[in-house]
Amino acid sequence: MACLFSELRCKEVIDLHSGQRLGYVCDAEYDPCDGKILSIIVPGQGRAGGLLGREDDYVIPWSSISRLGSDIILVDLEQSPSRRRREKRPFLY
Repeated sequence: MACLFSELRCKEVIDLHSGQRLGYVCDAEYDPCDGKILSIIVPGQGRAGGLLGREDDYVIPWSSISRLGSDIILVDLEQSPSRRRREKRPFLY
């Protein structure tokens, strides 16, 4: 069954080990040579309602996804997920 990326962005990501709700998918990384998705990216929590910026994003390897449901994505993260600051890219018109 095929899934659009826009549908993936509407799914909440939950860690199976801790039960923690990580948030919603905002982006994905893929290998342009193979055309395979490498990881999904979930934005970090906003500090003080977003006024003081955000925590680093969660980068979840595609291999850690346990189940893709109709409204959630269950991930199997045995250790804390890797986090990375979002790159600021110039906006292209």
